[in-house]
Amino acid sequence: MRMSRMYLPTLKENPAEAEIPSHQLMLRAGMMRSLTAGIYTYLPLGYRVIRKIENIVREAMDESGAQELLMPVVQNAELWKESGRWDKFGPLMIKFQDRKGRDYCLGPTHEEVITALVRNEIRSYKDMPLNLYQIQTKVRDEIRPRFGVIRGREFIMKDAYSFDADYEGLDKSYQAMYDAYTKAFADCGLDVKAVEADNGAMGGEGSHEFMVIADVGEDHVAFCNKCDYAANIEKAAAGYKKAVQEESLKDIEKVYTPKQKTIDEISSFLNIDKAKTIKSLAFLVDGEPVLVLLCGNDQLNEVKLLNYLNGEEIVQVEDEEFEKYFNSTPGFIAPVGMKKGVKILADLRVKDIVNGVTGANETDYHLINVNPERDFTADDYLDLRVVQNGDLCPVCDGRLELKSGIEVGHIFKLGTKYSESLGATYLDENGKEQLIIMGSYGIGISRLVAAAIEQHHDEKGIIWPKAIAPYQVIILALGNEEELIRVSEKIYDELSKKGIETLLDDRDERPGVKFNDADLIGIPLRITIGQKSLKNKIVEARVRRTGDEIEIPLENAIERILEVLDNIE
Repeated sequence: MRMSRMYLPTLKENPAEAEIPSHQLMLRAGMMRSLTAGIYTYLPLGYRVIRKIENIVREAMDESGAQELLMPVVQNAELWKESGRWDKFGPLMIKFQDRKGRDYCLGPTHEEVITALVRNEIRSYKDMPLNLYQIQTKVRDEIRPRFGVIRGREFIMKDAYSFDADYEGLDKSYQAMYDAYTKAFADCGLDVKAVEADNGAMGGEGSHEFMVIADVGEDHVAFCNKCDYAANIEKAAAGYKKAVQEESLKDIEKVYTPKQKTIDEISSFLNIDKAKTIKSLAFLVDGEPVLVLLCGNDQLNEVKLLNYLNGEEIVQVEDEEFEKYFNSTPGFIAPVGMKKGVKILADLRVKDIVNGVTGANETDYHLINVNPERDFTADDYLDLRVVQNGDLCPVCDGRLELKSGIEVGHIFKLGTKYSESLGATYLDENGKEQLIIMGSYGIGISRLVAAAIEQHHDEKGIIWPKAIAPYQVIILALGNEEELIRVSEKIYDELSKKGIETLLDDRDERPGVKFNDADLIGIPLRITIGQKSLKNKIVEARVRRTGDEIEIPLENAIERILEVLDNIE
């Protein structure tokens, strides 16, 4: 491709709306332009990268035995109501009515559609295993679209769905997708880590996320520094060892603590460690009052709480509702003497507190020397906290380290969640009707572009892995002399004939502009042809990733360029 004819509107400065490197560079490199918040047009350079990633993912999926199809973006409400997710998916779903007043949505995902398809086609256990996938646009009305295509409202996704006769078959399908994802990400030139994850709104019985570790990642991942344990922060658990207590129990006592409501305030006022305070959090879970107890230096993991209660909605109680639901007052609520009928759930570590501090369910008063089981009883003790740096690994004696990551893939063991609600069954070997066992597997294609840039860039611009680079070679013709043009055109033509995707910068621009644009768009190998190089009968090659510069004799330029290119990752 000749750059003089290419639609490539590069920018010198970072756009004001772009906060992170990938967003800045995708705009500056002329890869995309914003239509509105979270919705982008992909320009030729950006779309070439997307197609490269699509083809790598497609190849891995096809090799796994999955078959490609294409489902509609527009979905009817009846299917979502059958599955119970029409309301549960909430404001993320863009809903509308047709001219006849029938409800529809723009597909945020396709579990309902694919299940409705196969329930009319799969009749027997002999029709399985089956795995169907598509690469298609998804739409979700994110409340705060940000970071370019990392959190957009419209995005390109590969989603696959497996169908098996039993859970043993699901395990095999799941592992096949795990392996296919691992291969696809490696083939894209990305360092991606698989971590245990929560199923969230997808439902089901187990899942893994695939994370690109990056400082700008919105997800947080816990890694063990000794073993292979890794989990999303929503799923991560810390090892727990019951504390050995040598302190003797003291009598409970009410003390005056005027206006001391927060953990920080009360620990400072009473001069005690925050770990000795019991943090009491008041919630309504699906409308029912729940009091959650944590050590004062811990934070609640709401996902763990909802999963334990099998709940759908958690709401923090408003100040004016404390009396109604808990017979208490905000800032001073406590489990001691709590209203009957309120479920009390405590983190495991709360049980180890000796002579702790809680509120007194009375304004401006706290209780000291509070001891679990003696002074109050929890309905259950369980892991409810967000893990922290340095926590004990739940698998070995290592320690957890927290890192930021960008989720680029997620695989789920759905089980019978959708086949049961949508009536997808088959006849087993005995002619008995059984529910189909399902899995769901997604890759964020457009998000992968941004993740690759976050992992591969420098102060000058993008550094594409060769496999997903929009072009493999860029030739800079520094001048308009006849011989220089002839040599540049000859190398360009010969590389193109050998199947090497090559850009020829034949624009009437200063050398500095050409060098800057070449670095910005990140093509793996740059070939420079100028008067100096022609005089010395060489061309100058520069590897974008390493900065290595190589002088290549003109007489065997193509052969040597191909050798250099072969050694680039």
